[in-house]
Amino acid sequence: MLAEVQSEASSASGAVSSTVIARVTARKAVRSGFGWGLVFGFYVATQALAYATSYPTVASRELLVQEFGSNPGVSALVGPATQLDTVPGYTAWKCLAVLAITAAVWGILSSTRLTRGEEDAGRWELLLAGQTTRRGAAIQALVGMAAGLVVLFITSGVIIVATGRRSDIGMGTSGALFLALAIVVGAAMFSALGALAGQLSSTRRQASGYASALLGASYAIRMVADSDTSLGWLRWLSPLGWIEELQPLTRPNPLALVPIAVLTAAAVALTVYLAGRRDLGASTLPDRSSSKAHLRLLSGQAGLALRLMRPTLVSWAAAIIAYGLLLGSIAKSGGKIMTSSPSMQLVFERLGVTGAEAYLGFALLVMAMALCFVAAGQISATRTEESSGRLEYLLVRPLSRTSWLGCRVALATGILVAGGLLAGLSTWAGAAANHAGVRFSPMIGASMNVVPPALLLLGVGVAVYGALPRVAVSVTYAVLVWSLLVEITSGVVNVNHWMIDTSMFHQMAAAPSVPVDWTTNAVMVAIGALSALLGLAAFARRDLKGE
Repeated sequence: MLAEVQSEASSASGAVSSTVIARVTARKAVRSGFGWGLVFGFYVATQALAYATSYPTVASRELLVQEFGSNPGVSALVGPATQLDTVPGYTAWKCLAVLAITAAVWGILSSTRLTRGEEDAGRWELLLAGQTTRRGAAIQALVGMAAGLVVLFITSGVIIVATGRRSDIGMGTSGALFLALAIVVGAAMFSALGALAGQLSSTRRQASGYASALLGASYAIRMVADSDTSLGWLRWLSPLGWIEELQPLTRPNPLALVPIAVLTAAAVALTVYLAGRRDLGASTLPDRSSSKAHLRLLSGQAGLALRLMRPTLVSWAAAIIAYGLLLGSIAKSGGKIMTSSPSMQLVFERLGVTGAEAYLGFALLVMAMALCFVAAGQISATRTEESSGRLEYLLVRPLSRTSWLGCRVALATGILVAGGLLAGLSTWAGAAANHAGVRFSPMIGASMNVVPPALLLLGVGVAVYGALPRVAVSVTYAVLVWSLLVEITSGVVNVNHWMIDTSMFHQMAAAPSVPVDWTTNAVMVAIGALSALLGLAAFARRDLKGE
């Protein structure tokens, strides 16, 4: 960040800019907001187009309403299903809860990184030595983060509006924009709460923990509210409940924006106020981080890496298990819908799979995407070790560069394999609890089937990191987003088969509905391994580089 600040200052012909912090923060927030805006927009587009093509008749839509319209378990997890017999109703039900939570997590991580994280790194001390105050710096950082939120809204909104204009979707422009707004306000609320948590805590890790705990409590209250119609009033006690009450595309309720705006404004005002009252590096609440030191996991570099990544890995593991249980619990209903056609039922019987297994063959694609995000996160964590200067303290000891990066790659590989197993086991457990008839052995094969795309992405990321570390994270996420876009686009429009083949996800077999293609998986793993070896060789020859 310091280099970017110096660049901004020099571009101003030596004059000290009063908005340099806002511009530097905005630059980082806008990049992230644009990428996630693409993900959110295309996720909504995929769900809307998939519904329009999969349920074209009134009979098929009525069957969907019967299966999911009054299911209390599904309602508790993703919210009550209303107007499932329409494309807008289904799209709002399938997307709002998932994307609002994802946006909230993005808001927490972004705000704590751009505020408390910069302070922990010591960069704000240099910035505050100039013509600005602690409160002024906080205001500028918040303005920069707001720019990222605006880009997130515009990017996702454009895609959703373009999708809604299709005749088979029937989603009005105002409704599409209101859906995009309902998704983004979750990021806005929890960005403000993350920034506030940064003022209350002594480290970025504590700030993320405080804000995440509030998000978890909000989700728990919302689940209770949606588990029984008599408890619906509890939604007004939960920030996620307020987002649900917006009801975009079905019964729009702009009044629910009032508590969202009040909470966001209050958190912003309190953040600015506290920033001017505390010392730089201090916390408003008593510092609880000085607990008794322990040396667990510090016996080697692998243990150190695990300890540094532990909070993130635990969060990903919890998300994978929760989503696996959800997929398994609705596999029986999803299978019934997929085999409602006698011809489709005959096809799956010939393949020797149940309807639930056929449904999971398509649904597990989401698990493959989640593991790819874990792989990209490993590249980001590796780059952070170098750019923050922590790697220098390790390499001055008897530890070679090849050993360090090789250990990180091996550790990441183990994490991805373990994540695949968690995905398969949790999905099978959810299906078994619901007596869906999903067999154990095919699910184990399917769990390993979602791992090769992530290993391929990991290898590509390591190759770029070894040669061009400053663009490694961007390139890794670009490859991931490209694969997502190709996979999504190929399902709704005619795309050249050469382009389709560039998507990692297109190479996956739809296990367990069809046998795992171990040959293709081996090719993906081999390409990833070769790329990683090239990255190791390049890393051993270059200088360490900061931000």
